[in-house]
Amino acid sequence: MKNIIITLFLLINCSVFAQKPCEIDANISDSIGTYKSTKQYMIFERSFAGNSTNIFFSLTNTNGIIGIDVQVLQRSQDFIKAMCFNTSSKIYLQLQNGKIVNLIHNDNDDCGTFIRDDQNGNNRILTGSFLFSKDNYEELKSTNVIFMRIRYASETIDYPLKTGFVSELDKKMYEPEKYFMDFIKCVEN
Repeated sequence: MKNIIITLFLLINCSVFAQKPCEIDANISDSIGTYKSTKQYMIFERSFAGNSTNIFFSLTNTNGIIGIDVQVLQRSQDFIKAMCFNTSSKIYLQLQNGKIVNLIHNDNDDCGTFIRDDQNGNNRILTGSFLFSKDNYEELKSTNVIFMRIRYASETIDYPLKTGFVSELDKKMYEPEKYFMDFIKCVEN
């Protein structure tokens, strides 16, 4: 009886602490090279006084180079100023162990797209690709990310990451601090 209880306990622990399954959005291999990306995952959400900001990450592997596609979605009834990515743009990820991982912008300059919705609301969508240096993402496999700083073309904005939250946008549960621990394995191979 004691062995059955121990076995049951171990099985429950294994299922609770198991890694999340990979959700691949694209997996392309042709004569030009290879490209793999995960589905978008919400890393940050802020909603206050009719204004909202959502930031989504998608991990990518392009010919063996690991990176992140970032999408910043802003919504407001008021005017939304343009934020741009350029060659000096970077993302800084502060880990729980105090280390900082830097990502550099890999795309052309981009100031996003302005869209008006059917309720006369203003929406701005900014996208960009950022790359890790050769091996600076190794720490992300085992340490939570607690803080993110994005250097845009004209300003730098800090985004504290939450352990977990239920999004107002789609009512799903997100765990941004563990994003890399859960999903970086999906694009490594």
